[in-house]
Amino acid sequence: MKLAIQIPAFNEAEHLPEVLAELPHELPGVDEIFIVVVDDGSSDSTAKVALEHGADFVLRHRKNRGLSKAFINGIQFCLALGADIIVNTDADNQYPGGQIEQLIAPILANKADMVIGDRQTLENKNFSPFKRVMEHVGSSFIRRVSATDVPDTVSGFRAFSRYSALRLQVYNPYSYTLETLIQAGKGQMQIEHVPITTNAATRASRLHKGMLNFMWRQTGAITRSYVLYQPLRTFLSIGGLLFLAGAILLGRFLFNYLFLEGVNRYVQSVSIGGTFLVAGIMLMMFGFLGDAIRANRQISEETMIRQRDLSRIEDVTQLSDYHGHPVFSKFNPVK
Repeated sequence: MKLAIQIPAFNEAEHLPEVLAELPHELPGVDEIFIVVVDDGSSDSTAKVALEHGADFVLRHRKNRGLSKAFINGIQFCLALGADIIVNTDADNQYPGGQIEQLIAPILANKADMVIGDRQTLENKNFSPFKRVMEHVGSSFIRRVSATDVPDTVSGFRAFSRYSALRLQVYNPYSYTLETLIQAGKGQMQIEHVPITTNAATRASRLHKGMLNFMWRQTGAITRSYVLYQPLRTFLSIGGLLFLAGAILLGRFLFNYLFLEGVNRYVQSVSIGGTFLVAGIMLMMFGFLGDAIRANRQISEETMIRQRDLSRIEDVTQLSDYHGHPVFSKFNPVK
């Protein structure tokens, strides 16, 4: 049983020593633990500091590509190293490393495909009152969209079984948290959550410029994810409303034309209703087309999953590059 702990990092040389010092090196039920830091184009000594303080591998992006790319590239790298369980944690020391044992327990017990650390947002003393309420309200909405019961939907402290990690794919360039949750919910994976504590914030978030900006960007991520994974329902719902509105307006005109006088009063219903009707039909056609594309994408993803599962790195001592990204380790140190 191999456990990989991955840490996406961007200019985190100051905080990485403390983060790495808290990570476990032995856990019950786990035979091997290795730590992977994904250096997302840092301009400081993040990669060197990571190796000096206990990271086994550093996967480096030559240019900053964003949190989503760092996350999914780290997942794929850990899978290639043969990980059976992958834990994702932050480089800013928000999540205490000592809680990894309880995070992976449901996976070790074969009760979950994905486990999310619940920061208990309403009671979290490290959050401002406004953030507590917004996190709670936002998670309530996302639970409905994703068809899950996760209390803290944007928590980055997560554990994935190999089964669920092989199926992860992130298209949203902003963040991975909501898209992977929606993906797991629609894929009918077993998702568990465990209560965790958090450390006080060490710096302002680099992911957003305040809670309102965060909400705006996450709304876009939710909309895009829902259209991507539920195109038929999305376009049929919107198209159906437009079709109904158009049918009502045209029906009003026809009724007055056939049975009443003063038809000229309702001529505008023809143009407006006709526009709604055509738009509704087009959107419903887009829904069926999107559903066909989704089915084709699922077939491609199954092929990709098999390739990921078989493409394991056999000799880590010779590893210096992974899919175009430099890899550093004790066998290939940072120069």
